Amino acid sequence: MKKIEKNENQVVFTAEINETLANSIRRYINQIPVLALDEVEISKNDSALYDETIAHRLGLIPLKDEKTSEKKPGKLSLNIKREGLVYSGDLKGHPAVVYKNIPITTLSGDQELQLSATVRAGKGAEHSKFSPGLMFYRNVSEITLDKEFYEEIKRMLPDAEIKEKGQKIIIIDNKKIEVADVCGGIADKKKKKAETEKKDELVVTVESFGQMPPGEIFVKSIEALKKDLASLEKSVDKI
Repeated sequence: MKKIEKNENQVVFTAEINETLANSIRRYINQIPVLALDEVEISKNDSALYDETIAHRLGLIPLKDEKTSEKKPGKLSLNIKREGLVYSGDLKGHPAVVYKNIPITTLSGDQELQLSATVRAGKGAEHSKFSPGLMFYRNVSEITLDKEFYEEIKRMLPDAEIKEKGQKIIIIDNKKIEVADVCGGIADKKKKKAETEKKDELVVTVESFGQMPPGEIFVKSIEALKKDLASLEKSVDKI
């Protein structure tokens, strides 16, 4: 594996894995348990939004996840009487929200919003509010162009990995941003053709919704997949 880019909520890397395995890991992200607001009891709602809409918005607010396998349910409450926007940061209780600036609704004049909500662990396969993030991938490609395009490619793609081969140049498309379209556009200007060859290596991007780091999502997804495969193997042995 080779890291391309990493920040708080996203990691991009190359990996020599086939698409079938990558897709399995991607799908098993929804088997990672995370916390989310589940049952919402609204005692007063003077806002323009229906109770169901507010409950839905609350469920999608990411909550800080505990770094243990056992998730402890908690409670959050809201008691607001003021004019203006109501944000996720106005929620009181445990666990804390990840982002405090997510709008919930707007109140005007003497309008009030009072509610309480229970928190429980769940999986994205059950509901999207329990999903910790997402993953997508694409093949690493090699784009071959005539050598005359070398300077223009360097100007347009200064970070691109370029190899020279006779009268041709080979651009390695292994970065976060696809360079194939850029190379194709440059070639089209002179009515030339860019030849693209897909490799077995993948560029993998994992994005977190904030409950846990993206690298942890990838690892936990693999662990969940391995656990189910081990269980299946034991079942097969009993046949």
